[in-house]
Amino acid sequence: MNSEIDISRYNCIGDVVDEACAQYSSHIAFTNMGVEMKFSELDALTSRFAAFFQNIWGLKKGDVIAFQMPNLLQYPVVMFGALRAGLIVVNVNPLYTPRETHFQLKDSKAKAMVVLANFASKLEEIVAQTEVKHVIVTEIGDLFPPAKRILTNFVVKKIKKMVPNYKLKHTTFREALDESANLVFKKPTITPEDTAFYQYTGGTTGVAKGAILTHKNILANMEMISEWMKPILKEGEEVIITALPLYHIFSMTVNCLGLFKGGMTNVLITNPRDIPRFIKIIQKSNPTVMIVVSTLLGALLENPQFKNLNLSRLKVSVAGAMALKRAVALRWKEATGSAVIEGYGLTEASPVVACNPLNGGDQLGTIGLPLPSTEVRIINEEGKECSAGQEGELCVKGPQVMKGYLNQPEETRNVLSSDGWLRTGDMAVMAEDGYLKIVDRKKDMILVSGFNVYPNEVEEVLMHHPDIAEVAAIGIPDPHSGEAVKVFVVPRKSSLTKDEIHEFAKKELTNYKRPKEIEFKHELPKTNVGKILRRALRP
Repeated sequence: MNSEIDISRYNCIGDVVDEACAQYSSHIAFTNMGVEMKFSELDALTSRFAAFFQNIWGLKKGDVIAFQMPNLLQYPVVMFGALRAGLIVVNVNPLYTPRETHFQLKDSKAKAMVVLANFASKLEEIVAQTEVKHVIVTEIGDLFPPAKRILTNFVVKKIKKMVPNYKLKHTTFREALDESANLVFKKPTITPEDTAFYQYTGGTTGVAKGAILTHKNILANMEMISEWMKPILKEGEEVIITALPLYHIFSMTVNCLGLFKGGMTNVLITNPRDIPRFIKIIQKSNPTVMIVVSTLLGALLENPQFKNLNLSRLKVSVAGAMALKRAVALRWKEATGSAVIEGYGLTEASPVVACNPLNGGDQLGTIGLPLPSTEVRIINEEGKECSAGQEGELCVKGPQVMKGYLNQPEETRNVLSSDGWLRTGDMAVMAEDGYLKIVDRKKDMILVSGFNVYPNEVEEVLMHHPDIAEVAAIGIPDPHSGEAVKVFVVPRKSSLTKDEIHEFAKKELTNYKRPKEIEFKHELPKTNVGKILRRALRP
């Protein structure tokens, strides 16, 4: 494995898409719900959507487009089409409330959006308050063969009633396909320094920010991942379980882009929470790699049907997005005969920074070694570099580190030095052999099923309730999601109930951000200057 990467042969992500589609044209690129899509089919569809964005919607290089849907075949089609056209992509969590979606669309100045019909009613509530002028609404089965498409979409809408009514002005996905059939896509000039994504994160403080990720940032991380996986993965031969949502930075870069580049097949899991169905998909696809989160591994192991799986082809599993639990890793290896590897990343680094070796040498409980062309150092409070074994803040430098935060120059200066060092906010230790271990996370951050939840946002939302005087949010251990949100509330009225708070939170916060536990208090612990002491509330 090389210690340095070379991305000079690519100017943009579109070049990688072109190359992979040409080299692996007859291979299966993505599968979803039993439907396969070859690289050649993906190539044609992405070109059509790139042409649609240019010619029908009149979008130009640098315009912003947002996507809001789970793992479906439509996701790589529209994302690659947008990137080929030089557009800037914003990934929006489909579980977001209208308030949360509105912020991202407004902050990014998105002009267009592709949304799953299941969430169109929420978009309808806020679209007039944004700069979004063009909307495509897609349905789950839109890229399935005709009979399966009609049946799937009918069941989702009419039988399961999963699509609330909406009157949103839009083009359907199938209409866009028809309108773009004879259009010509004109490839724009895209440079490595051009922006590819505004990827939203709480960053190191908790205020939602769009990390500006360039084509170079993403290309670099793709190359790093490819180099890291070379010892055991063969291009054009692997079958990958893609259970993390593609709108999450880890799955987007590693699965949708990095493994795609190597001609590998991504098996898109639309709803990984449906464990029985998930197990059937694993059985049918016979994967060689699984990329998941620790809590999902645990859920699979708990299901009685899991022991009947034939996982003889499984080479390795990679746990991303949240810390890997040691007990889960040991049980997984015993059950499958293959290791589960832990790495580390953050949105601001596109995202992967370090990973344990895939071909042995992994050290359970560590995040492994820095990826090629990635520098790390650990600094103390005075900014001086720590020696081996000393705890300090992990800092990262490399071509995958973001350009900065969108519309947030002060926040950018707080985390990014003039010479390119990113302060992660994570406390770590480096051993003599270079292996890294995270010993504490970003201050106050709560990690729920791999998603960052910041107390500031939860508290700010709940403080809009007229009967809440003060509130503090912390993370508590949870057997299913790793952590969950607990809030301590000082009520204005003694009649305020927990049910009222739960209902209020349901309207403003997506599910994983909502408090699972609520405790009423007469007062909250504070510093001598009046700042709430969250650490005094932790068990």
